[in-house]
Amino acid sequence: MDEHLWRPSLYMQPEIFRQRLEILDRGKYNVLPLGEGLRRLQAAELPPKSVVITFDDGGYDFYAAAFPVIREYGFPVTVYQTTYYSDYQRPVFNLICSYLLWKGQDRVLNNPEELGLSGPLDLRTEKGRMQIQRKLVLDAEERNLTGSQKNDVAAVLAKSLGISYDEILSSRIFQLMNSSERAELAAAGVDFQLHTHRHRTPLEERLFRKEIRDNRNSLQALGETAIHFCYPSGVYRPEFVEWLQIEDVVSATTCDSGLASRRSNPFLLPRLVDTSARSPIEFEAWLTGLAHLLSVRKAARQIIPAAAGSVSRNVDAAQSVLGKESGRE
Repeated sequence: MDEHLWRPSLYMQPEIFRQRLEILDRGKYNVLPLGEGLRRLQAAELPPKSVVITFDDGGYDFYAAAFPVIREYGFPVTVYQTTYYSDYQRPVFNLICSYLLWKGQDRVLNNPEELGLSGPLDLRTEKGRMQIQRKLVLDAEERNLTGSQKNDVAAVLAKSLGISYDEILSSRIFQLMNSSERAELAAAGVDFQLHTHRHRTPLEERLFRKEIRDNRNSLQALGETAIHFCYPSGVYRPEFVEWLQIEDVVSATTCDSGLASRRSNPFLLPRLVDTSARSPIEFEAWLTGLAHLLSVRKAARQIIPAAAGSVSRNVDAAQSVLGKESGRE
């Protein structure tokens, strides 16, 4: 498949992912389960070179491509699983729209009325495609379309571009693991944690907390109650922390780059979000802590003047680095 060509910041080729795990294995890094890593971090009992591996969303590609490689190395792993599209087995709407528009990037749609849009639609520039995707998503929200109705829109878009939607569905591109696949991996030791039900963080407390409860209820059949959370798309606000605490969540991970330490707010944990654009040397620099140190110094240099006058079947992967030495601050 070609997802890594469409969005290299989100998808990683299997050979690059295997390379990452080989670096961890060869370097004798201590890859810990998330819960254990956080407990030992707070107790200043981390072994040297400690790392936690996390994945966001829980895509089918994790099941089909990433986990078989992880199992070879025997590393524990956490999946922050969003659950609406896991329970409803169709491609995630905004992703499939963006991908289809990218596939048709040499086209101009002169008659897009079936999509509820006025034409013509020029797909030949990235800016144009982004604007069209945004229109499709906003229109679906304004019309309060169901998941099934959104899927119908995606099917119409594919047809208008001469793309087989049946082939898209059979490939399960942009689909999440279903309940039986989640159960199979949970039995194999994969840790499933919270990522909201609909991959969104409403600004109204009632709706935000409902996202957590719906997400947790969907994961309940896997066994232990999920108590760790990851902010969808890394978006967080101060009030979210209190709402998460009310829902008995004990940690929350961001997409802010950095190494977690005992000084880290457990509800604003940093991590390294790995991408295929990162070289092996850069990856190892983060594992050793050197890249983190350099990024902190760079940020300090930027702040001081201101004070004086942010797989292929592909693998969607994120590496979460907790710390590299026992008791590391």
